[in-house]
Amino acid sequence: MNDGEMKKRAASVVFAAGKGSRMIGFDGNKTLLPLVSRGSLYEGQHPMLLEVLSNLPPGPKGVVVHHRAQDIREATQELELEYLHQPAANGTGGALLAARHFLAIVPEETVIITMGDVPLIRPATYERLMAALSHHAFVLLAFEPKDRGQYGMVEMEGESVVGIVEWKYWSKYPGQKQEKLRYGNAGVYAARRRVLLRYLEKLAARPHVVRKQRGDRWVDVEEFFLTDLVELMNEDGMRAGMVVAPEFEVTGVDTPESLARVQDLYARLAMGQSPWQESGADMRTR
Repeated sequence: MNDGEMKKRAASVVFAAGKGSRMIGFDGNKTLLPLVSRGSLYEGQHPMLLEVLSNLPPGPKGVVVHHRAQDIREATQELELEYLHQPAANGTGGALLAARHFLAIVPEETVIITMGDVPLIRPATYERLMAALSHHAFVLLAFEPKDRGQYGMVEMEGESVVGIVEWKYWSKYPGQKQEKLRYGNAGVYAARRRVLLRYLEKLAARPHVVRKQRGDRWVDVEEFFLTDLVELMNEDGMRAGMVVAPEFEVTGVDTPESLARVQDLYARLAMGQSPWQESGADMRTR
């Protein structure tokens, strides 16, 4: 394989471990929900995860699994994948930490990190993320939201990303400072592999204690935040980059309404229609 071919390849990590607690009446792995519904919202063809995998650049692919992991294996059995077990539901950072061994042994120097419930990202967008690594060691995918809602927003200095700030923090910013927060974080990234591995060691030493409800009681849960990588790199003077995608392209699924929205968008795109035509369904981007 020549240098040109290697530059077009990437090792991809796809998060597919979550249950989807807001998917009322569904107990399966939400990345296996259909893009083409038949009869009901949760029944149909072409699971979201398969669409994500088909749009990724060539190269080894690791799928992070936890909830209903066997279902993921059965749905993807015809593909050449590595299944990466996330032992606990400990955040997006925990999902990436579950991929450390996979990332340590692959030959590709470019890494794509994406989610199995965000199925509309086009191959060209992943290629743009990869190209941005010529200037940065870590690049995030962003979007310009119509309604910032409670999304994590990107803090910039010039053309560089210096942080990703969650709603509970930026909502307390003065109005003028809030207005500078133009882009939302889509939760999809590209990275230089060796740099990423080095900072994953630092991320593993930086857990957060999060208070969560489990049934009728509250418990303290240890989680790792993937977004901490931006802060850790900035502490060493390494600024992250950003690539902007249309908001519809980074639509994710975590409610029945957002699933209906994605199914509608997928149908429009398949028929060559404009995705900008609104169906009125709710959506989530992150």
